[in-house]
Amino acid sequence: MSFRTFITPLIFLAAFTAAKAENLIKIESDNYIIVYDVAGNNRVYQRYLGKKLRHPDDYSRIANSREALLTHGMEDYFEPAIHINHADNNQSTLLEYTNHTQTTAPDGSTCTVISLADPVYNSKVNLCCTVYPENDVFKIHTEIINGENEPVQIEKYASALLHFDRPSYYLTQYDGDWATEANITESQLSFGKKVLDSKLGTRANMFCAPFFNISFDNPGNETSGDVLTGTLAWTGNFRFTFEVDHNGGLRLISGINPYASQRVLNPNETFITPDFVFTLSDSGTGKASRNLHDWARNHQIAHGNDDRMVLLNNWETTFFDINEQKITNLIHQAKDFGFDLFLLDDGWFGNKYPRHNDTQGLGDWDENSNIFPNGIGVLTAAAKNDSVKFGIWIEPEMVNPRSELYENHKDWVITLPNRPEYYFRNQLVLDLTNPEVQDYVFGIVDTLMTRYPDISFFKWDCNSPITNIYSNYEKNRQSHLYVDYVHGLYNVLERIRTKYPDLVMMMCSSGGGRCDYGGLEYFDEFWTSDNTDPLDRLFIQWGFSQIFPAKVLCAHVTNWNRNTSLKFRTNVAMMGKLGFDLNLSDLNQQQAAYCRQAIKNYNSFKNTVLNGDIYRLVSPYKTEHAAIMYVDKTGDDAVVFTFDISPRFNTNILHTQRVVHLQGLNPDSQYRVKEIDRPDAEDAEWGTFSGEYLMTIGLPMLTSSRMNSRVFRIEKI
Repeated sequence: MSFRTFITPLIFLAAFTAAKAENLIKIESDNYIIVYDVAGNNRVYQRYLGKKLRHPDDYSRIANSREALLTHGMEDYFEPAIHINHADNNQSTLLEYTNHTQTTAPDGSTCTVISLADPVYNSKVNLCCTVYPENDVFKIHTEIINGENEPVQIEKYASALLHFDRPSYYLTQYDGDWATEANITESQLSFGKKVLDSKLGTRANMFCAPFFNISFDNPGNETSGDVLTGTLAWTGNFRFTFEVDHNGGLRLISGINPYASQRVLNPNETFITPDFVFTLSDSGTGKASRNLHDWARNHQIAHGNDDRMVLLNNWETTFFDINEQKITNLIHQAKDFGFDLFLLDDGWFGNKYPRHNDTQGLGDWDENSNIFPNGIGVLTAAAKNDSVKFGIWIEPEMVNPRSELYENHKDWVITLPNRPEYYFRNQLVLDLTNPEVQDYVFGIVDTLMTRYPDISFFKWDCNSPITNIYSNYEKNRQSHLYVDYVHGLYNVLERIRTKYPDLVMMMCSSGGGRCDYGGLEYFDEFWTSDNTDPLDRLFIQWGFSQIFPAKVLCAHVTNWNRNTSLKFRTNVAMMGKLGFDLNLSDLNQQQAAYCRQAIKNYNSFKNTVLNGDIYRLVSPYKTEHAAIMYVDKTGDDAVVFTFDISPRFNTNILHTQRVVHLQGLNPDSQYRVKEIDRPDAEDAEWGTFSGEYLMTIGLPMLTSSRMNSRVFRIEKI
């Protein structure tokens, strides 16, 4: 069944037997369309959302619709998208159509702005939708304008409200905790509300990721079925509300979590919500992922079409035990093994309170004079001499109570004035609602870049949610803290990007505690998880790949789970932005030779992995195996990764359980298949096959061996 949805009205909403074509507002991509209708009562209704119809006149014949932006206090009985408290304490809002505009940008996207206004109070709301036609990706946000003469308070300010009317709905959510991010759970939605949200402020995604899938009519499927995949481009608290009404209609409301975040708007002030980003697919979740990946690389991610550097990190080699000689030696090793970048992690700063552990030093960003008596410049010079880029770890939004910054500027810290302080990981959060704090945080990066202009990379960490929730700057508007904090963060990041446009930055939050397209407008990649056990990473990366392309998923080879081979760990990490966090000196000769060859192999196909189309072929959630395929945009080159986790014995004798059917190839082309990245460094030729054969008949790429991995190169001839 092709994807289409139209709306059955509630009994108290007007139903329309037909609409005049001139009253329809069409917002369309190459394959999908949203149709809004300006009705006779001058209110705007969502008439259709789904697959484009072949005959445009058919949209005007669709009989039913629901209001596009439902508000509090009027005749609707279910969850509203907008709730405004007016100065006279009237909490109702009625939105009527005033006009709309449609423009096309140089990148090919189109923007439609539907302007609405309350005829009594003159509150205004713009419903703004940007479409990227070739990707079938839509971005929706709202702009709320106080047109009154006195301040108003907005209680709810959703970015988007979408209506659906289908027989059944299946929600896939992605939740977990530190080191167990992006676990996949699917459940059927029934009458009532299901809410996915965060109230953590900074480390907003620690328990619940800000994205989801809705499959219509049937449970989710990788290759078939109607699906919507959505996410909020916001580095803070979010809320997705899925409400099924008594008629079986689904209302999807997306936006900033209004929890403890009521906002006062002064006269003529405008509040702009973040974008709700979504795509539609009638070919399952795999196609939805590829839509979002293409859009993100071309339109959203910092340096989205640029290369990514293979890095060596010192953390699991040295932890806090570092000095100039140790780090210089590691930089030389990075050159020897073929790394592009060396990353100096935590522990390099603090003098009065040296950063020997995580209890002190955060906030004092001068290099420790005992550890680095000649400064960081010695390290950047060593890296430059070895033709290796140099990167450095910072956690600029945070402060330890044992720090000079805390002693001198406690008023810059988010902390309650009349209660004992509660510490998460021995630290507190700086108040980025304060412009002085924004200047300070910008200055951390700016000072390091000014002193050491050869720094090429920052790992920007954020290890604590907001605790002790009180702003010394917001004073009488404490409910603005959560939202204004994110605005302050974006102000800092915008300044950094403006002054240092080529600087590469990794977004980190004890792993995947921040993973959103709002942050990725400024960051090139994010640290997917502190958990680098390759078995767990198969699941974690599988979850994140639903939304994010491989080039933003940082994946490192470490010593987590030594029961797996170095090759297995490396092959899992090759499915993202590859890095190593190993003590290279502990490797034996054979392991060292493998690492050098693996980096060369990765560099030979990383363009396909980082910029190609993903096909999730065999799910670790459903089998004791996993298989993931990446196909470049020409269809001429592909890479397949297969993993045997803990298969049962009978997979040794049942051929069909070992076969993997490939996807994304040209059925009429011939492809050479070879197994690469083998421990003996010798490629194994598997032969030449048609694309049709590889996709229909498949190849026995899985085995009965436990903790076994393979990498296959598929090349068109």
